[in-house]
Amino acid sequence: MNERHGGAYDRGLADRYYKRDFNPHYFVGDSYNSSKVEAINMTATQIKEYSIGFGDGGDGPFKEL
Repeated sequence: MNERHGGAYDRGLADRYYKRDFNPHYFVGDSYNSSKVEAINMTATQIKEYSIGFGDGGDGPFKEL
C-alpha cells in the first residue's frame, strides 16, 4: 500500500482526522499542490486504500475544530 503524502491512504486518514465525510480521492502529487483524482476515476485498489486509511483513523484523536 502506498502511504505517500497525497495518496489515497493518506487522504482517507486525513479526512477521518479532520472529521470530514467519507469521500474517496487522492492527489497525483502533494495534497492540494497537484491534480485531484475523484472516486469516479479511481481504481478499486485505490478506493480500498482510501477506505483503509479512513478506517485507521478509528476513534481519534481528531483535529480540534
